[in-house]
Amino acid sequence: MPLYLTRFSYTPETWGRLISNPEDRGRAAQQYIESVGGKLHGFWYAFGTHDGYTLWEAPDNVSMAAVALAITGGRALSSFETTVLLTVDETMEALRKAQQVQYRAPGTAAPGNA
Repeated sequence: MPLYLTRFSYTPETWGRLISNPEDRGRAAQQYIESVGGKLHGFWYAFGTHDGYTLWEAPDNVSMAAVALAITGGRALSSFETTVLLTVDETMEALRKAQQVQYRAPGTAAPGNA
């Protein structure tokens, strides 16, 4: 199953609610991803640009998108970004396929159009 890294930030109102009523949101995240047949591998809070990070496994992009839409639709977050992670084997396969792509840089003549 594909892995997904998300970066998120809470709204100030959400932080206020969590201060008044502390809650382990990792457990909620686990329920969300399990509802689509996935798995939560990690949930961390952080200093910096984002308030937290999650590492999820989902059956497919549509399932992960459904979780992301449900979470962002709740309006508790000010940002939510998802990155699909590739394994080394998937990257190696992509590198081999890239050899077949006939890329031409913008503004350069196409072969036979000199």
